[in-house]
Amino acid sequence: MASKTIVFKALAYILNDVGELLVIRHVDHPWTEVGLQVPGGTIRFGEKPSAAALREAMEETNLHDLQMVGLIGRTTYDVSPLRAEVQRRYFFQLAAPGARPRDWNSSEEHDGLRPPTRLRCLWIPLRNAHVLAAGHGALIHKLQ
Repeated sequence: MASKTIVFKALAYILNDVGELLVIRHVDHPWTEVGLQVPGGTIRFGEKPSAAALREAMEETNLHDLQMVGLIGRTTYDVSPLRAEVQRRYFFQLAAPGARPRDWNSSEEHDGLRPPTRLRCLWIPLRNAHVLAAGHGALIHKLQ
């Protein structure tokens, strides 16, 4: 069996003023493949995990006034059988103060290196966060 690549990821639990969680849906992929997720992505070389969480959250949601609350914790997630990859994940809580739309279209541009990823952003009640896919809800119980 081939060894698995280790990838470091930062994920963002973003809460609005009424305690709802921001989730994203990949528009061009079926729910059965990707489900609902929270913003997040790969930590760049030399980048602090907290900076990566803020960057990824802003890139994926187009919200640029997010506030860092703090580190929630770390987990490990094996992506098999999709890829031979183990993700070391850092989860952060972010705040999105002020009035926000209920849902909106967004896209991640990937620094122009590949086609944009179309996303749909929406708020869900925190009690419904059990629907998150691919281990994204692993530390939801630790939110303040």
